[in-house]
Amino acid sequence: MVAALIFVLAFLVLGISVVLVAFRSGPRRQPRPGRSAQSRASRRLIAVGVTIIVIAFGALVPLAVALGNRDNHSHDAVGGLTLTAAQADGRSTFAKYCATCHTLRAANAVGKVGPNLDQLRPPKALVLDAIAKGRAQGRGQMPAGLLVGTDAQDVASFVAVAAGRG
Repeated sequence: MVAALIFVLAFLVLGISVVLVAFRSGPRRQPRPGRSAQSRASRRLIAVGVTIIVIAFGALVPLAVALGNRDNHSHDAVGGLTLTAAQADGRSTFAKYCATCHTLRAANAVGKVGPNLDQLRPPKALVLDAIAKGRAQGRGQMPAGLLVGTDAQDVASFVAVAAGRG
């Protein structure tokens, strides 16, 4: 966002500079008979008007687009699932601790060691049990107590919803 703001401001300064140079340069013409020369005040008024227009289009339009496009998709999982805040947290925790072993489309996980959760479709209780006890009586490849507390709850809720059993 900061880089975009710097980019817009740089072009804004460039545009204003071009306008100001355009108004100050060029040959001075003598007015035709019967017409008066454009006064300094009117040239300044035109320059201010053009500057305001440049600012409006150079800063306000991109700002309006940026503010109007604030759709936050962090609560959307792959496949169009809408997640609660806890489930979205569970998705990030799943990505950190579980995705290397398990396959789950909603987390873009393609692990091959643990079971494919899209096929298994475990309910929340089974996921919580697996997290707490591990598998193969804790001597398997999934260790017991890998996650605890709200992290375990959030991951279990996310997996249950993402696998279609929530």
